[in-house]
Amino acid sequence: MQDAIGELRRPEELLDEVTVLRSGVAEEGRRIFEAWRPGIVRRSFQVSALNFAHYLALRRRDLRGLQSQLMVYGLSSLGRLEGRVLANLDAVGGALRAMAGEAPAHYPRPHAFFRGQRLLASHAEALLGPQARPGRDVRIMVTLPSEAADEPHLLLALARAGAEAVRINCAHDDAERWERMVAGIRHAEVAVGRRMRILMDLGGPKCRTAEVRHPPDRGRIAEGDVVLLVRDGAFVPLEQAPFQAACGLPGVVDRLRSGDPVFVDDGKLGGVVEAVSAEGARIRVTRATAKGRKLKPDQGLNFPATDLGVVALTDRDRADLDFVAGHADVVGYSFVQSADDVRVLQRELAVRRPNDWNRIGVIAKIETPHAVRNLPEIIVAAASCQPFGVMIARGDLAVELGFERLAEMQEEMMWLCEAAHVPVVWATQVLESLVKKGLPTRGDMTDAAMSARAECVMLNKGPNVVEAVNMLDRLLVRMAEHQTKKTPRLRALTSW
Repeated sequence: MQDAIGELRRPEELLDEVTVLRSGVAEEGRRIFEAWRPGIVRRSFQVSALNFAHYLALRRRDLRGLQSQLMVYGLSSLGRLEGRVLANLDAVGGALRAMAGEAPAHYPRPHAFFRGQRLLASHAEALLGPQARPGRDVRIMVTLPSEAADEPHLLLALARAGAEAVRINCAHDDAERWERMVAGIRHAEVAVGRRMRILMDLGGPKCRTAEVRHPPDRGRIAEGDVVLLVRDGAFVPLEQAPFQAACGLPGVVDRLRSGDPVFVDDGKLGGVVEAVSAEGARIRVTRATAKGRKLKPDQGLNFPATDLGVVALTDRDRADLDFVAGHADVVGYSFVQSADDVRVLQRELAVRRPNDWNRIGVIAKIETPHAVRNLPEIIVAAASCQPFGVMIARGDLAVELGFERLAEMQEEMMWLCEAAHVPVVWATQVLESLVKKGLPTRGDMTDAAMSARAECVMLNKGPNVVEAVNMLDRLLVRMAEHQTKKTPRLRALTSW
């Protein structure tokens, strides 16, 4: 071990380093917190915000060398301190002080040491409701299909299987169908004897293909082909551009520049803007499957390097909020990019529910690099006022950040949320093969097991979703015996 970390340092030296570290983190964190303090009106977030500020201050430092030294002495390596930054540093400092023969050694009280864990559990319950199953800390949320409006038996089956929450996607259907879904859920609650949370997810400014044109004898696009993203729906003759698509979000072509990457349908088709002209943007395809991909209407478009200049809350969202504010327990906020976006939604909620708008929960969908960079300010702006959680929208994030960085960034986002005692929703294609086809893959099961570190897991709609809830319920109960967040739980192993 000495070869790996260099010369082993004495406890007195490490104590000096930890003391300086603790002092610096406390001072820098306090400055960060004081800038946030005027906007924090929710008392339960005060302690969380201060710990969050300390964590941000701590993670601006490279502590890898110190970690290795502490491990040799059997001390905490600081690798699981997200929810209790100063308390963890105090505990390490106290142990080093005792080892160095300095008295008195000071340790944080157990109640204070685990306060962050209790706050996270409390915030999760305020947002997502109590758990349906003993021994399972992670909630299960299910996206409802349109048919759920007329299939109350499905809603009852989900409730009996153990789902704590349902998601209604406001990008689909209308208030009449949403109302029938809500009524069905409330009836299911009576049958199972517990309340379920209803998340209504605002559609947001989702950029999708509109009309698509291609030669009648060739529908698949291959690498090297060119797709014309037409300006304002003004198609040109196919002789000039065999593959053409209109964008459902106005003004996008005007924002594109040569060299900008473009992805279609969750990255299944990708390319680079070669040129922008009066006709539109010419996109050279650089990513496609061996057989090529079909370009269809209503496929998602992603522009990771382009500032589209769109607002998170659209006119359609504002209209939908008239219903959502009166029926939902939680509002799902798509395409949120900044603290200003959060405040826009809060003002709209206050207009519709002036006396208790801050009782409505908000879940911010983090789906772009800009949102990732602004995650601390998004967390503080929202959690300072109302129950709040973060949804890691892994589908869009994989396209926007690149598949190589997704795993890294979802970990970092979970660390930040744990430090702020903010619950996380693990979303996108969990147990997808089981939900859609009736049989999970090995990758599905591994991903679902990893989701146990979040506070909620969201399943998509599909014909086998009730079976998926049952399987996920059993898996999460088993995983809870082995791990809490990043911390392994060393129960006795019985397989050997």
